[in-house]
Amino acid sequence: MTSTPRIAVVGSANADLITIGDGFPQTGETVPGRSFDLGFGGKGANQAIAARLCGAEVLMIAKVGSDLIGEATIKNFSSFGIDTTHVGIVEGVPTGVASIFVEPNGQNRIIVIKGANDCLTAADVDAATTDLRRVDTIILQFEIPLETIYHTLRFARAHKIRCIVNPAPALAANLAELTGADYFIPNETEAELITGRLVHTIDDVAACAAALLEKGFRRVVMTLGARGSLIADSAGHIHIPPFPVTAVDTTGAGDGFIGSLAVFLAEGAPENEAVTRANLYAALSTTRVGTQKSFLKRADFEAEWHLVAS
Repeated sequence: MTSTPRIAVVGSANADLITIGDGFPQTGETVPGRSFDLGFGGKGANQAIAARLCGAEVLMIAKVGSDLIGEATIKNFSSFGIDTTHVGIVEGVPTGVASIFVEPNGQNRIIVIKGANDCLTAADVDAATTDLRRVDTIILQFEIPLETIYHTLRFARAHKIRCIVNPAPALAANLAELTGADYFIPNETEAELITGRLVHTIDDVAACAAALLEKGFRRVVMTLGARGSLIADSAGHIHIPPFPVTAVDTTGAGDGFIGSLAVFLAEGAPENEAVTRANLYAALSTTRVGTQKSFLKRADFEAEWHLVAS
């Protein structure tokens, strides 16, 4: 292993408010619920915590609201040892939340409030310039304003910092502004929405990745859930097979993939090995319930890696 990787995540921080009941109330009706859970989420936060658990020093650049959830979110970051110097508090704006209502059969209804995530600007990125110039990798997702993403990517290119762009959730973005990314990493649904191509088979996936390369991306990694992942660049493509596991909760697996991949690449692992490792890290997260709570610590991951690699 090389020196400790330094990863910056410029992205979202949310709270997941999960209510489980026997059914959804009708208009004007009040019904008792079974249970409630407050979880910390947001794709940016999830990716930061996965990277931290994999052994990186992590800098989080984000915005939270001036509320109890914002305070708790910062404490959650700090509990993992993530640098929160550039996690700003926005007065009069709520922290991003996802209100999730779940029936016993798993059916759910979700209301997402972006809140303070929409207040993360290019100026906030510029304010972190001194710290950002010291990192090995910058990770971006689509839960913050697109202009902030474009600006951060231009910063990464100007300072020759590896940049990973995860276009999640898929939005009508200016792809020309994103082609400077070292790694563009959509999942199947996001790739379909971005390219207008279906990805039912691995050949479809390869064709979709090729279409993204034609738009100017230098390297595309498509995450395929239980089918593994696919790496594509100008030299061709390779399918990285999955690791068979008994999944109980797939929430956050893609974030686990992104955060762990950033660390493996920063440590100098060959690309195919880094993606294979990230496949396993993501797969193992699905064997546990929850998002951030499902991510493995590095020592536990290495024990599992040793078993499958031997």
